[in-house]
This record gives sequence, C-alpha cells and structure tokens, in this order.
Amino acid sequence: MHNNPRCFRNDAAKRCAICSRRFGLIRYYSCQTALCSKKCIDRFSCRLEADRRWFRKLQAA
Repeated sequence: MHNNPRCFRNDAAKRCAICSRRFGLIRYYSCQTALCSKKCIDRFSCRLEADRRWFRKLQAA
C-alpha cells in the first residue's frame, strides 16, 4: 500500500510546504500554499522575495 503513488500525494497534502511538519489545528495559507505556522509564512515570503530578485536580475541581463 505504501508503494502506491496515491499514498504519497495524500501525504504531501497533509504536511507543510516549507518544513514538512504535520498541520496542527490551524493552517495558514500564502499564495495557495498550505503552511503550518507564522514562522513558515515568514520563511516562504523571504523565499518568494529572493526568487523575485533573482528573476529581475535574469531579465536585466
């Protein structure tokens, strides 16, 4: 059963996108991404900003 690809898709939906921890009673969302805490929201926003800066540098070249 654990080798079934459906099992992995369901497990990924039950975990935070940043730290891979399980969700508690509250789920936070940022850009339609489920996160487990405000600390992960901060990490996610920093990661998005870094990606945007990198993309701007790539377009300028």
